[in-house]
Amino acid sequence: MEEFEGRFRSSMRSEVALLDKITHYIVKRKGKQMRPMFVFLTAKMLSDTNDQTYRAATLIELLHTATLVHDDVVDDASKRRGFFSINALWKNKVAVLVGDYLLSRGLLLAVKHKDFHLLEITSNAVREMSEGELLQMEKARKLDITEEVYFNIIRQKTASLIASCCASGAASVSEDKEVIEQMRLFGETVGIAFQIRDDLFDYGSDANIGKPTGIDIKEKKMTLPLIYALNNSDRSEKRFIINTIKNHNTDEKRVAQVIAMVRDKGGIEYTVKCMKEYQQKALAMLESYPNNEARKSLVDLVNFVIDRTK
Repeated sequence: MEEFEGRFRSSMRSEVALLDKITHYIVKRKGKQMRPMFVFLTAKMLSDTNDQTYRAATLIELLHTATLVHDDVVDDASKRRGFFSINALWKNKVAVLVGDYLLSRGLLLAVKHKDFHLLEITSNAVREMSEGELLQMEKARKLDITEEVYFNIIRQKTASLIASCCASGAASVSEDKEVIEQMRLFGETVGIAFQIRDDLFDYGSDANIGKPTGIDIKEKKMTLPLIYALNNSDRSEKRFIINTIKNHNTDEKRVAQVIAMVRDKGGIEYTVKCMKEYQQKALAMLESYPNNEARKSLVDLVNFVIDRTK
């Protein structure tokens, strides 16, 4: 990871002073760097990491960072991970251009080294993430999300990037298309569990989920606990929930009532059960691979995704 961080920093360098200042700020406030870890551990489980593995991790992190910068503009978010967002400090126009710059650096890194197979994997992820975000926006207007549509949204919006981490990690050390596809499916399964975990934070629970936030309700996002509660409510309860999300989503008292209804209807238990099913499915996918240190670390990383409290 130390070697990767050095390469990642150098991949963002620019002769434009403003860009250099902003990319330095981005590196300083980086998160857990879970995605590069998925790239490295997948590659290492199958073989030895190499220069292409580092480029795959750098490409993923550049694309991921670009999407976060653009997401903050789309969501009009002023904070990310406790720090001010790029758009809060330098305004939207600069943030959009910085996101574009990071995307271009990732594309050029792949083209320069003729890593076209990695470019295909990651470009597919960016396409899926955009489609998933737009599908969620479309459905937020009518609030007509079924469980099937919900899983389609999170598969595209969140799971596709973790899927591309594992696929590109495998592709950096193997030409076996079946293995690359299996690792892509493994990453997708982990990514779905990861997003379900995120959805649970909105409701809080005794299972280390933490204090209810209600943020998703305020943003009119239909999450799995909410969909389950709606499917198990009578007509007047449904009307109250939908009306709250559509017209009273900033009313703290009503949002708290919806959270209580979701919990009473068994929405939390059902969602935890779904999350654990995806967790077990992902872990089962690793069983046919060499039982080395990297595989053990991948298991730990999958469990961390599920057990995290923020």
